[in-house]
Amino acid sequence: MEKTELRRSLLKKRQSMSVTEWKQKSDRICQNLRQSSIFARSKIILAYFSFRQEPDLSFLFTDTSRYWGFPRCVDNALIWHYWMPDDPVKTGTYGIIEPSPKAATINPMEVDLILVPCVACDHQGYRLGYGGGYYDRLLSSAEWEKKPTIGIVFEFAYMPQLPVDPWDKPLQGVCTEQELRKLNGILGISHLADHPISS
Repeated sequence: MEKTELRRSLLKKRQSMSVTEWKQKSDRICQNLRQSSIFARSKIILAYFSFRQEPDLSFLFTDTSRYWGFPRCVDNALIWHYWMPDDPVKTGTYGIIEPSPKAATINPMEVDLILVPCVACDHQGYRLGYGGGYYDRLLSSAEWEKKPTIGIVFEFAYMPQLPVDPWDKPLQGVCTEQELRKLNGILGISHLADHPISS
């Protein structure tokens, strides 16, 4: 099945979930992340605001022992900003909630973990995105390519194999409501970035 057809099918299935099922499965994903060693050791985490019934990670964002970063789409790139639950947000170009452009930006050197939104992930860690290529470009750049990455999907979108293009980069793990699976390399990283911000 081609990426476009597969994307359409999976998005339809995701958006057909009841709100109750969506919330229950999202909460279990959050619990699986919180129980992982990589999450416990990460101080600055990049995440996303749920859109079109993506797994909702907002349960995690009240954890004030960490710093959270969220993206803005600017031209063909993602610009990351610090965000806390009381900070203002706005609706961006694609209808996705974004932090304020005035919020402090995040230096890639500071980041410990990236929670990546996906339409689907496969057993090799490859992801199916929305077709814009934002995360492909991000994860191919020198300053981001070695960062630990976990794809976030519901179990029905965790597939044996996805169609792969030459520019696709595999993620290091995939988290569903069933479990966090470590795929490429070791997610329990032995070192974290040096943080200029004090806790």
